[in-house]
Amino acid sequence: MEESTSREKVLKKIRKALIHKTNQPFPKIDLEKSIYSLSTDSPEEQFAKAFTKVGGQFVFCESELDFLENIISLAEQKGWKKFFCWEKKITDLMDQCAFPYQPKENVDFEEGMAGITGCEALIARLGSIMISSKQQSGRRLAAISTTHLVLAYTSQIVQELKDGLQFIRTKYQDQFPSQIATITGPSRTADIEKTLVTGAHGPKEIFVFLVDDSTKS
Repeated sequence: MEESTSREKVLKKIRKALIHKTNQPFPKIDLEKSIYSLSTDSPEEQFAKAFTKVGGQFVFCESELDFLENIISLAEQKGWKKFFCWEKKITDLMDQCAFPYQPKENVDFEEGMAGITGCEALIARLGSIMISSKQQSGRRLAAISTTHLVLAYTSQIVQELKDGLQFIRTKYQDQFPSQIATITGPSRTADIEKTLVTGAHGPKEIFVFLVDDSTKS
């Protein structure tokens, strides 16, 4: 009798495993419990520490007016000349102080541009920014900007990735985004001669402006 093929051997093992199931050796394990120790820091502090640790730059703002003042000041310091912003909530803020930005219709991307977007959530433990294709800035702006500026609110901070996904699921219900991504610090790679290069396939700098909305009614 001919020896069975590798495929048949694998299938035989799978059938055997399905028929003769082993009991769960640790049936009382709580798979929902977090394996990470709880931080004594506030979510805002926890995010700020984790975000700056991976190379991000964090700016806390007491209000949206404070955000505008900070971004104008930073633009002067950094010499940012060209801004792109496609999210109405943010452009409405920019219009209050006649802050110059490029609308989506005028697409002329170039090196050195700064893109301003919102986000879906901030992941406190990882210092990550969660974005999705449902945002008005779409998929491109967060990736093509030399400097990525993010306007976020304290009400958007969650502890873990799973909490961020649930946050999005609650927000969009049946219209779940076709793309969800997390950004953890500026784009970087060490693929070439093990030399760390920032801005290899994305922004060289990322700023998060966190606005305190805890006092809003």
